[in-house]
Amino acid sequence: MKLTVLVDNNTLIDRYYLGEPGASYYLEDGDAKILFDVGYSDVFLKNAAALDIDLSQLGQVVLSHGHNDHTRGLLWLSGQEYFSKLELVAHPDALEPKMFDGQDIGAPFTADELAAKCKLRLSSKPVQLTPRLTFLGEIPVLNDFEQRRSFGNGSDPVDLVMDDTALAYQGENGLFIITGCSHSGICNIIEYAKQVCGDSRISGVIGGWHLFKVDERLEKTISYLQGQHIQELYPCHCCSFKAKAALHARVPINEVGVGKKLTII
Repeated sequence: MKLTVLVDNNTLIDRYYLGEPGASYYLEDGDAKILFDVGYSDVFLKNAAALDIDLSQLGQVVLSHGHNDHTRGLLWLSGQEYFSKLELVAHPDALEPKMFDGQDIGAPFTADELAAKCKLRLSSKPVQLTPRLTFLGEIPVLNDFEQRRSFGNGSDPVDLVMDDTALAYQGENGLFIITGCSHSGICNIIEYAKQVCGDSRISGVIGGWHLFKVDERLEKTISYLQGQHIQELYPCHCCSFKAKAALHARVPINEVGVGKKLTII
């Protein structure tokens, strides 16, 4: 499988693409062409064009969860002629209203609106996108340090971000996992991917890890990752410098930015 980073908070040095606080990944697995998240604006379209990626050949769009830094790009994608032909895969809660500090931070369309525009498929269960690539669906809590937390504050509706999910690619060297924000917990996601795919080997992980503080949760995450012996770790998007520095001191991580390309065997 080939993966190209179309949107990230960071851009790589000497590669003149656009960045924004969001995420989007273009995937090619055989003949399948898939977009995982669409960022916050039309940046993913501009970067795809600059990278000579023809998004009109897409078959599927997959959403990691419903926050607008991963879904607002649908405003621009839905205006493309090919949008009606696409299958859009997401957790049922991904298109429900989402609030933070009294502001709407959810997807720009409801489920009914998207169903009228494309082929909408909502599932809390795993979905086989290709023979090797799996949409994991709802992630259960599988450890004692990544419990579900409400996103927002006391004045907002309780949102445990149950829609937060990830993709798992079953390669020759084990599972390669692609996350959006990891509100579910990066270790919960990895463990659930093992269960769903029936493979305990993890070859790599890329995506947002939702780690910001150097605290007990980060310490337990580092200890967990050390025990997994993962060769390729690419935390990006919603992961602070302090968290990355603490991770890299104990489990080497790799740089990520718009234009980054990976070939996963």
